Amino acid sequence: MADNKTDGGTDYRATLNLPDTPFPMRGDLPKREPGWVKEWNDEGIYHRLRDARHGAPKFILHDGPPYANGQIHMGHAVNKILKDMITKARQLEGYDALYVPGWDCHGLPIENAIEKKYGRNLGRDEMQAKSRAYATEQIAQQMADFQRLGVLGEWDHPYKTMDFANEAGEIRAFKRVIERGFVYRGLKPVYWCFDCGSSLAEFEIEYADKKSQTLDVAFKAHDPAKLAAAFGLPALHKDAFAVIWTTTAWTIPANQAINLNPELDYSLVDTERGLLVLANSLVEMCMTRYALEGKVLATVKGERLGGLEFEHPLYDVDAGFRRLSPVYLADYATAEDGTGLVHSSPAYGVDDFNSCIAHGVKYDDILNPVQGNGSYATDFPLFGGQNIWKAVPVIIHALRDAGRLMTTEQITHSYPHCWRHKTPVIYRAAAQWFIRMDEGEGVFTKDKAPKTLRQTALEAIDETRFYPENGRARLHDMIANRPDWCISRQRSWGVPIPFFLHKDSGELHPRTMEILDLAADIVEKGGIEAWSRVTAEEILGGEDTPQYTKSTDILEVWFDSGSTFSHVLRGTHPNVHHETGPEADLYLEGHDQHRGWFHSSLLLACALEGRAPYRGLLTHGFTVDSQGRKMSKSLGNGIDPQEVNKKLGAEITRLWVAASDYSGDIAGDDKILARVVDAYRRIRNTLRFLLANTSDFDIAMDAVPLDELLEIDRYALSRAAQFQAEILAHYKVYEFHPVVAKLQVYCSEDLGAFYLDVLKDRLYTTAPNSRARRSAQTALWHITQAMLRWMAPFLSFTAEEAWKFCGDGQSIFVQTYSKLGTPDDALLAKWNRIREIRDAVNKEIETVRADGQVGSSLQANVTLTAPADDHALLASLGDDLKFVFITSAIALASGDTLAATVTASKATKCERCWHWRDDVGHDPAHPGICGRCTSNLYGAGEARTIA
Repeated sequence: MADNKTDGGTDYRATLNLPDTPFPMRGDLPKREPGWVKEWNDEGIYHRLRDARHGAPKFILHDGPPYANGQIHMGHAVNKILKDMITKARQLEGYDALYVPGWDCHGLPIENAIEKKYGRNLGRDEMQAKSRAYATEQIAQQMADFQRLGVLGEWDHPYKTMDFANEAGEIRAFKRVIERGFVYRGLKPVYWCFDCGSSLAEFEIEYADKKSQTLDVAFKAHDPAKLAAAFGLPALHKDAFAVIWTTTAWTIPANQAINLNPELDYSLVDTERGLLVLANSLVEMCMTRYALEGKVLATVKGERLGGLEFEHPLYDVDAGFRRLSPVYLADYATAEDGTGLVHSSPAYGVDDFNSCIAHGVKYDDILNPVQGNGSYATDFPLFGGQNIWKAVPVIIHALRDAGRLMTTEQITHSYPHCWRHKTPVIYRAAAQWFIRMDEGEGVFTKDKAPKTLRQTALEAIDETRFYPENGRARLHDMIANRPDWCISRQRSWGVPIPFFLHKDSGELHPRTMEILDLAADIVEKGGIEAWSRVTAEEILGGEDTPQYTKSTDILEVWFDSGSTFSHVLRGTHPNVHHETGPEADLYLEGHDQHRGWFHSSLLLACALEGRAPYRGLLTHGFTVDSQGRKMSKSLGNGIDPQEVNKKLGAEITRLWVAASDYSGDIAGDDKILARVVDAYRRIRNTLRFLLANTSDFDIAMDAVPLDELLEIDRYALSRAAQFQAEILAHYKVYEFHPVVAKLQVYCSEDLGAFYLDVLKDRLYTTAPNSRARRSAQTALWHITQAMLRWMAPFLSFTAEEAWKFCGDGQSIFVQTYSKLGTPDDALLAKWNRIREIRDAVNKEIETVRADGQVGSSLQANVTLTAPADDHALLASLGDDLKFVFITSAIALASGDTLAATVTASKATKCERCWHWRDDVGHDPAHPGICGRCTSNLYGAGEARTIA
């Protein structure tokens, strides 16, 4: 209110109960947040929260470990803030909400970083030492950034996959997977990245477009008479060829067979290039592609051609290719494209490999000339030492010169790439260790699982809750169709596969299970480095030692993170697990982790425990700009969380995350953040009003019993109870953006535009200790207490700051949600209708005010005509009706429809309360104020019953 000075010199402004609070209007977040983070760390708030919930039901969110490499980006921030909001919401619900942050510390990206800095010739011991030091530095940097975001967790005891206890726990988990019959060794094509120099898991593959040369290549019949007989012909009058089609020219030199489908029709076609064997349905298309005229001489089922032999297309070029390619019958050969014949290089394709093995090709006879660095072996004929991609034109040239190239053209197709290096990968046969998905024999099985891993995992998916639900089908399809899991890698920085292999047979040492226990004990004391240093003699110590070699393979990094539930939630952090059932209530990561951490964790938990490690899976989208483009450094469209912290405060990032529908991609840029800042200010201003108007209120001394509150105050608390039920229902299913949206509406509409607006007169003008004012303050105190808890999961800094002015001296997060009672439906319905009528009247007042007839609603006299039900409703408010409508006078009349007539008051304006009243000056001692103000100041005080 403005300056109020009367004749007599009384400053009536000083007689008003104007709001006052040290809670500042400006958050000044960038400057003040670091102090709160320090305070939380110094006071050990996470452990205080644990003490406060000792014995309460547990809620466990297991952290999917970010990789310990590089500064955090906004995707990291979104992920950690979501986890923090969920655990805080559960904490306030009364759970012992546990959150142990973790880090993924082994693996190739760290090795790459070390190699870039120190070169590629480091020994294993040096690589491991430098990698551990590097990961330690990265974790310290990332931890500080996560804490700066207001994330609460066990920061003084996080988990790291490189902790000795976790490394040892991983070896013990590996042993258990072996005992359950899931581990075997096999020569099998696996994804191989030349940049990684190692095999890759399915999880590490992404698809991108690649340009390739397609080749139609002719394989000459080795025994024309047998081919003629197969087609029912007496003889062949010219050379005959089986024509294959491929997109991987580099595999042709390693060809060992040709596959045909036994159920397809194949034709022998007479052309000027010879007699060509082609799928009957593709003859016309092939003739067009080869620019040839052709005549079909005979057609037979593919099964008639099985066992025929053709010569390698470079058979006559170099003695090294003087071998035959037999025809094997296989269903995977189709007539969808190409020629209907598939050339088979078993080292470089899963189907090719399986077909050749099924037809009796021995492992030792499989040709595998491509080395781990992407080049053919130096002694490989014609192409030795050449990179396979660069050799493609050389291979095409050799085939053309040999007369075996029918045609070639360039296509763009979807092709597997390494998700780290974004470079094309190949299938490459290598002796690797696998976890078996289906039936089969494992090594050293002693407690065979009753079902296959695929069956168990699919059943576990059915028992898991998904947020959103569509994640279920995605993970189900991945598990249903995935191949066996290759878990071995040929690198240095990782948990060892502590095997000793016979130098001749490749068999495991008979004491392998005992050695695994010994290795785990050694690693638990000295880390993986300690195992690297021990020799075969020290471990085996017998006469057979010279016959065995120590494996240098490591477990792939997805085994690291996928097994963390086993050794973290049941080992290194013994209080962080449920006594029965899955260890974690929730796993929360980006939706790409259906093929990553969710996937590997599910397989390992099912292998170890026969069930999933989680009760629920929640996924969020990627961070994108306002145009929907994924944030990236190359596009320059990213939002740096560190910069946002410095300019706006982490609280704004938190509110942005909470306000976003994270089930899809999360859009953000400077304009979006500016809107978030505006939303934050509105919430903070509402909070400041609440605190300012309860600053002289002591709930223990001044509270009015709830059943004795004025009716509008009881309505406000009933509305708060109703609103809280909505909020907690959203929190229950991990929804935040509806909470933020509804909280803004609640602040602006329920409070700002109605309840607080109506309340100002009673708060400011009635006697400080009057029942009328204390009733209002009682309601405001309860609303403030509830609101701080509603917003605490996402506006954590602000809620904690405000709590210092109205709390019990502890943290807001020690509290539980307010007990606001059951909403009074009848009271809510009554006041909802009153608010609707009030809105209609306000429109009429605003029309008159816009014409300049009144200065404010208090200057308006309103005659309100209402139908019977509305009339009774309004009449029940008695003299307080004018306070609800914020007018100086309002008269009710009966009518068929709702209508309001607004005129300017002819009364005098009270200098203290600003109401226009006929009794202004009724007391000669106080000529400038009205009767209600003199009563409130010097008398018994006005009677307020409703508002």
